[in-house]
Amino acid sequence: MKLLRLFLSVALILVALWVIVAEQMTGASANAVVNAPLVNVRASTAGTLTLADRPFGAYVQRGETLGSINDEVVDSVRLNDLRMEQSFAEAELSRLEAELASTRAVRERLVERTNTFQARRLDELRTRLEHARTRLAILEEGDFPDETDQRLIDLVGETPDILPQEPGVAPLLLDHARERVELLEIALAAAESGVFLGDGYNDSPNAGQRANELETVIAGLEGAVEEARSRLEAVHTRASREGLRVNTLSGGEIVSPVSGTYWELIEADGVTVQRGDPLLRIVDCGSSFVTLSTTERVFNSLQIGDSASFRLTGRERVMEATVARLAGTGAARLYQNMAVAPSQRHLERYDVALLVPELTADPERGCAIGRTGRAFFDSRPLDWLRGLFD
Repeated sequence: MKLLRLFLSVALILVALWVIVAEQMTGASANAVVNAPLVNVRASTAGTLTLADRPFGAYVQRGETLGSINDEVVDSVRLNDLRMEQSFAEAELSRLEAELASTRAVRERLVERTNTFQARRLDELRTRLEHARTRLAILEEGDFPDETDQRLIDLVGETPDILPQEPGVAPLLLDHARERVELLEIALAAAESGVFLGDGYNDSPNAGQRANELETVIAGLEGAVEEARSRLEAVHTRASREGLRVNTLSGGEIVSPVSGTYWELIEADGVTVQRGDPLLRIVDCGSSFVTLSTTERVFNSLQIGDSASFRLTGRERVMEATVARLAGTGAARLYQNMAVAPSQRHLERYDVALLVPELTADPERGCAIGRTGRAFFDSRPLDWLRGLFD
């Protein structure tokens, strides 16, 4: 029994020594800290800075307004000239459109008068032709008036060569009646095709001729309206671009480019800043990672992409990680735009960076910049026990 107790005691001592030595010999970091890049928010234009009432270290979302810049002395002479030119172009376009509408209305009235004249002219020719055919039929039946009844011939005769009270000859009257019928038929056929025959005037009424002239005027006005619209559009485009430039120079809202926390306020509220001046710095919590240093032996055993684990100090939860950067010694310049600068002891060792997906997925942990912990690159004897507390 004593031998059994002695054997168990020795076994327990050996196991304890093995756990202690294995835990200590496991590749681990001397120090690990949650870090993140800094984003400089700069002034887009010169002016007076107005910052939002937000406490230092407050969390801000991407696109959230941080403040504004206002420049009251921005040069807007060119913009005013373009706006005046735009007003002139709008007035010219309105004048041309009004003139075009008025000309179209006049042409419509002239066309209406022309149609009325054509309809009534056709009615006139048809009526005259009907009566001329009736007189011709009467003359062709041989029912001529007596030569003594010359007054009746003077009343109905249309021969311009016959003088009043001049004795008429029956065959001449019949020939004249036939001529009138043929002439009226020719005039009616021409009028039905749109051509009006007559002495002393053209083949179309004056209203129709004026309407045709206005068609050319309307075509010219339509071209002038299109030209005025193109000119107005070009001036409007130039004025919009100049307005955008003036608005940019006159200032505007300052928005956060990333989601993170206020890390450093460079300029105070109410000061005058110039274009490009840094205003404040924000920690990009969405890009947080872990920086650490290791011994030369551990560093030389690592490769980019190797798996690792990370645990925050005071926490039992172990998070999976991946080796993302092996900077080695002299990595001071890599921390110029980082939230947490390395210590002198850190720079004397070998720099390593880890990506921890669980850390960046949790906004609270991702923004826990400066929190320390330890990173491990090998499995340890007590990992199974730590897993029970996760």
